[in-house]
Amino acid sequence: MTALVIAVCVLVLMIYAVAPGRADETVSAPFLRRNFAHRGLYAPDQSVPENSLAAFRLAVENGYGVELDVHITADDRLAVFHDDDLTRMCGTPGRIEDRTFEELSSLRLMGTGETIPLLSDVLDVIGGRTPIILELKRGGRNDALCERVRDALRDYPGDVCIESFDPFIVRWWRKNAPTYFRGQLSAAAGELRKGTSGINAFLLSRLLLDFLARPQFIAYGLCDAKPLTVRLCERMGGVPVAWTSHSPEAEKTNAAVIFEHYRPGTRY
Repeated sequence: MTALVIAVCVLVLMIYAVAPGRADETVSAPFLRRNFAHRGLYAPDQSVPENSLAAFRLAVENGYGVELDVHITADDRLAVFHDDDLTRMCGTPGRIEDRTFEELSSLRLMGTGETIPLLSDVLDVIGGRTPIILELKRGGRNDALCERVRDALRDYPGDVCIESFDPFIVRWWRKNAPTYFRGQLSAAAGELRKGTSGINAFLLSRLLLDFLARPQFIAYGLCDAKPLTVRLCERMGGVPVAWTSHSPEAEKTNAAVIFEHYRPGTRY
């Protein structure tokens, strides 16, 4: 009897922890059954660099949704860039959040003529023509990042949803901008351990911090088998989104797909 009570309590706590939020269909509809170009429609050899205005133009011209990443700079500008560090993409060391945008604007992406764009420039290029999945990159000033992004989107005419690996960022949007479709980024624990502690990787990979933010969609890294708690969240209404796909196979089991390095249909 004691074992049964414990099992029931564990199940109830698990359901409470991973239960998703609910989104109005008019909010979620623009993002469903669509393929989103990961960091824009960039080239495998980076001749068209990721998160560049050229990559976003190509994505829009080909009818794809767009996924992009945003950091806050030292002077409170919003830079569209993936890595915390500048080394891989710009060939110079240093954290993007420690530089002003004037300093960043002198750098070139992968030796091309493309530079790190502002979020405002990207929004101008996209111009509401296709939906955007916007990832907020966690750092030292998360609240300021969230506030600046919300302000930048206030008058934007297109469809934008937000996501983050940091459940506290997703929680900020739940509390302060609840009309936006919001998602929790996650992946298998082994993948997450590259950037956080083992305990955090376990909790995030199982969505056990979802009670903080009640995300409405779960953007989960493609893997052989999702954990039980992730599948439970999806059964309770969490919208499944795949990243980063290299094959149309992901369309079979996900409501939206973030892809790179192949040309799927725009919708499915």
